[in-house]
Amino acid sequence: MHGMHARLPRHFVLEERLERYADVIELEPACLAGHWAEACAPLTPTGLGSFDEVRLDLGCGKGAFLVESARREPHVLFVGMDAEPLCIAYTAQHIVEAGLSNAIVVPAKGSNVCNAFGAGELSRLHLNFPTPYPRKREASHRLVILERLLEYRAVLSANATLRLRTDSQPLRDFTLTQLDLAGYNVVWTSDDERRDRPNEPSSEYEQRLTAQGAPVYGIWATPNPNAALGSVRQTASLSLVDYLPTDLNAMTYVPHGMQGTVLNLRNRASKRAE
Repeated sequence: MHGMHARLPRHFVLEERLERYADVIELEPACLAGHWAEACAPLTPTGLGSFDEVRLDLGCGKGAFLVESARREPHVLFVGMDAEPLCIAYTAQHIVEAGLSNAIVVPAKGSNVCNAFGAGELSRLHLNFPTPYPRKREASHRLVILERLLEYRAVLSANATLRLRTDSQPLRDFTLTQLDLAGYNVVWTSDDERRDRPNEPSSEYEQRLTAQGAPVYGIWATPNPNAALGSVRQTASLSLVDYLPTDLNAMTYVPHGMQGTVLNLRNRASKRAE
């Protein structure tokens, strides 16, 4: 779920694609809440099996990260969720063409996570390059806003990890404030995850951005079971402009979605200097 909406290529009939790969598209995820590991497991000679874990790729895009992850760990069920119909069609196609029995895709928004999964059902939640929504008035749409992070706690297991990757330093810094408020322990951070974890699967969007010189910031966090959340409230600034570095001219890369804002701020600073 990033800021670039997928477009239909020529001669691409979306409805036909969705119907062709319908076997790996789950339209009623709430019916499987609490039972994904068993309900999606293939039959075995002794009966119905069960996956060891259930992991969610929220905002899965066209499925490259999801499919490669599923290929590497066949005993884990990987669920991709995205609101873009074109992304659902491509992800489903890639799952089928890869012959995977441990991957499935759900057409839904991030706000539907708690309806789709049962309490403590997810062992991992991936947020790969979510849309930053840099303006304050759009902040409620961020997948890493306090309200969303509190909701995720209900479906994450005790030892689950939430893993964020982003090219946006402002979104990374904002996320750290939200994780603290929502009662998560940050267990690992990186300002260059591709350097630190070069063998991790990547998405098409990540490959495009890194080819343009984008950094990959990474955060891993776990829910703190002892966090006091009874009266938690938002105390962080919601505009990502407030998380930009002081010296804008020193920025060698401007994160996607903030190019216009940074350009305007640079121009204002230049006029003041004159």
